[in-house]
Amino acid sequence: MTRTLSKDAAEQSRLRIGEWSVDPATNELGRADGTVRIEPKAMEVLVLLADRAGRVVSREELFAIVWPGVVVGDEALTQSIIKLRKALGDNPRAPSYIETISKRGYRLIAPVVHVGASSAARATAVAPHDSPAQRRRRFLLPASVVAFLLAVAVGLFALLPVSKPGPDTIASEAVESSRQLLMLTLVPFEPLGGDGEQAYLARGIGNDLLTELSRVPGLRVISTSSPNADATASPGYLVSGSVQRAADTLRITIHLRDTQSGQQLWAERFERPFGELFAVQDEIVNKLTALLPGKIAEAAREQRARRHTHSLEAYDLLLRGQALFLVRQIDTNEEARRLYRKALELDPKFARAYAGLAMTYAMDAALQWSVDPSPSLARARELAETARQIDPDSPEVHWALGFVHLWSRRHEQALQSLRRAIELNRSFADAYAFIGGIHAYSGEAAKTVPLVRNAMRLNPDGGYLYYLILGRAYLFENDVEQALINLREAAARNPVNLETRIHLAATLVAAGDIAGAQWQVEEIRALEPSFALGSWLDASPLTSRRYRERLVALLGQAGVE
Repeated sequence: MTRTLSKDAAEQSRLRIGEWSVDPATNELGRADGTVRIEPKAMEVLVLLADRAGRVVSREELFAIVWPGVVVGDEALTQSIIKLRKALGDNPRAPSYIETISKRGYRLIAPVVHVGASSAARATAVAPHDSPAQRRRRFLLPASVVAFLLAVAVGLFALLPVSKPGPDTIASEAVESSRQLLMLTLVPFEPLGGDGEQAYLARGIGNDLLTELSRVPGLRVISTSSPNADATASPGYLVSGSVQRAADTLRITIHLRDTQSGQQLWAERFERPFGELFAVQDEIVNKLTALLPGKIAEAAREQRARRHTHSLEAYDLLLRGQALFLVRQIDTNEEARRLYRKALELDPKFARAYAGLAMTYAMDAALQWSVDPSPSLARARELAETARQIDPDSPEVHWALGFVHLWSRRHEQALQSLRRAIELNRSFADAYAFIGGIHAYSGEAAKTVPLVRNAMRLNPDGGYLYYLILGRAYLFENDVEQALINLREAAARNPVNLETRIHLAATLVAAGDIAGAQWQVEEIRALEPSFALGSWLDASPLTSRRYRERLVALLGQAGVE
């Protein structure tokens, strides 16, 4: 039986997980040598894993319960797991607490004891009058909804065609294109057999699939009345199928086709005992709802990969490296570098892998992981230039070159690279956001906000960096309320990002919340025990004297030197 964690129980019931006592009400972990405070979302993840102790909890279930009704990227969950492991002192390569189950999710493997709470208070069960089909729909569909939105909205957005509109129409056309890509046409399932029962089955299963897909926010589902309807008039994807009952066996064949290219992306046949018709029908609908976004995302990934490399494996390594790089921690940066190198072993002409490798060296300098940043920056520029020579028409390569120039404090060169990236892809959201960030570093924060807002329209799931850039700009423009909103969102999405914590602490001082700022300083010290503001500013691309002085003055009131 699938259960959702009762919020009241989660907040009131103390736990013992391994050697740690866990207090969800205060977001604290404690043991003999001290207490550690963690982010609320990280605590919710831990409580859910504890409630399912010893069982694999899928990423989809975690998203559906911890972030209900909110579309967030994989990054949010990844950061929560990283935060938990750091707080628990857990080693992901030899875990004692949280085990990663490849391609499935996470499992809490430490012993769990509920302190002061009965088992009845730990969770709320499904209402007894619900049918099995209703129970599956109540709990399985939200997870599939999250999976669908993440897979389609993120996976398909990169397929948008490069256009050359004027600046005033860039955002609206990109949004409209993304809406077109989130469209499915469902044609009636074909009954294989002449009797009325076959037609009934085909109609029922098709209608159920239509109902379930129509519940997905952001997805437009079109149902046609004819199996031979011209679906090419509706851009997106077409789902069709056939149904046949043979004695006690039900056979259903499903096809998924790209309506623009005419390419068949997927076909599969399901065979199930006829036995309990409605339970079988419900099972197939749920499976299809979960499968379709994955198949669409897989096709999108293959199309994107072919634009950059002949090796799909190399492209997958690139994507994994990018996800690790965004964490901005020394261990994940090293792992990202290893993956980029492995991608280059598979395809030595893979420009984007060179670009990713370049950024890992720039990050060494950016986050002061090397005593002398000069060799790392020189290596970064060399690799980025190699990427540009291999593929001068790749917007991602020019973006990487801009990243390297920024951390070398070559702001004008960085802007030139990013403008070139936008010339190549007028809908390149990250490039707009990055330009906005450079303006804030240079003392022109007023220019930042419209650029980042445009980036958010083009890519609604841009991640914590968009909120960090926006929050930092609002702080420098003295809009404390807006700065707090955006920096808190950035911290929720990436709890281990040092720069977010620094600017959030300064903003809390500006808001008069000294205690809150001091708590953020504790988080900074936990993330970087040897943190020194002067050294951090020396490595930062923040060149505006006025903004630096404001940051130093605010942080000084929170006890940061």
